[in-house]
Amino acid sequence: MNIEMKLEILTESAKYDASCSSSGVTGQRAGKLGSTAVAGCCHSFSADGRCISLLKILLTNVCIFDCHYCINRKSNSIRRATFTPEEIAQLTIDFYRRNYIEGLFLSSAIIKSPDYTCELLIKALELLRNQHGFAGYIHVKAIPGADPVLIDQLAFLADRLSANIELPSQKSLSLLAPDKSPQAVIRPMKQIAQRKKELALTGHRQQASRYAPAGQSTQMIIGATSDNDYQILQTTDSLYKKFQLKRVYFSAYIPTVAHTLLPSLETKPPLLREHRLYQADWLMRFYQFEADEILTPEQPNFNLYIDPKANWAIQHYDQFPVDVQQANLAQLLRIPGIGPTSARRIIQLRKHRQLDFTDLVKTGAIMKRAKYFVACKDYANSHPISDPMRLIASLMSAKDYQQLKTLNTQTEKEQLTLFDTEYLAREKQREVGVSQ
Repeated sequence: MNIEMKLEILTESAKYDASCSSSGVTGQRAGKLGSTAVAGCCHSFSADGRCISLLKILLTNVCIFDCHYCINRKSNSIRRATFTPEEIAQLTIDFYRRNYIEGLFLSSAIIKSPDYTCELLIKALELLRNQHGFAGYIHVKAIPGADPVLIDQLAFLADRLSANIELPSQKSLSLLAPDKSPQAVIRPMKQIAQRKKELALTGHRQQASRYAPAGQSTQMIIGATSDNDYQILQTTDSLYKKFQLKRVYFSAYIPTVAHTLLPSLETKPPLLREHRLYQADWLMRFYQFEADEILTPEQPNFNLYIDPKANWAIQHYDQFPVDVQQANLAQLLRIPGIGPTSARRIIQLRKHRQLDFTDLVKTGAIMKRAKYFVACKDYANSHPISDPMRLIASLMSAKDYQQLKTLNTQTEKEQLTLFDTEYLAREKQREVGVSQ
């Protein structure tokens, strides 16, 4: 099989891994070929906000495991291919010199054994770093079950590692991936986090700066199992706190194989649910929210009509309006329409004067949303909306409104039973008519 055919097969197989992102790592190998001080990684964003390109491939799609949800499972009849380490290194350099890419995302199925697969990945990275002098961004998969010594070698060669947890709970993993041990999946995450901490505490600054300098990430598949949003968010929160992950990625399950334990092939990917999970993840990382505040066992799934922050504000409407002249940063971040940047601008600006409605607009706050929750010098929201349905309709974006009108899958209908769809549509239409 020639290299062009391998490339076609293994780039196609790699598209289901969503955890390819740069943290904006800079400068560890500045001045060399592919320096990350100039460019980062593909189809993500660098430290300065640029969208950048990445060669995203698998080492192999030949796998010894039979994970029911995976297109590369050993029992699935698909075309198989395997790159040699030399081919990966040469492809990366050739693509880089043609200015097609700025970095590499390298994942793999498990061929022969975890250790053997990890050794092949290490050899490919050693060729890139040592023989070709490539200093660009490299994101590589940490192979579950591989020897800790091999994981360490990978971490010193790559910028970021991802150990994909795949499913939100041990029960789901045991059910759909019987060949995988939950402990084997978690072990590389724990090792990477502990090793980085040890190197920093023992004063090995040079080694610490070279050990997975962009940290680690993971991925969860959403919609392949019955895990609710609350369970997924609790797992996400635990991973951040235990292993200091940079990102948890959510991938809406795309039915590719038929199995009695999986959704049917006609089931649409739960893209809106995936979007809500990313919004909730953002609240935990940048808005000082705890997972238990966003969802509870009593309300375990997201309101698909509005974002999680707006939903929280409606459920705690008794805490509003918030006086922007007196509120602390945490209180400001709870207001829909006010983000971290506008919140800090408000705190800085109010040192000099009493803020009015126009001042809030100048800070970047989205007053179309925030007006229901704030009080300032010339605006006190003296007529709050007491009807939650009307407030939901007022806060829905135009995109969400269009999605509301077109929701038609059984799964989505089941999640929306708490809301009167026709009533919300009428209220949103009324809101649109008023604004026009």
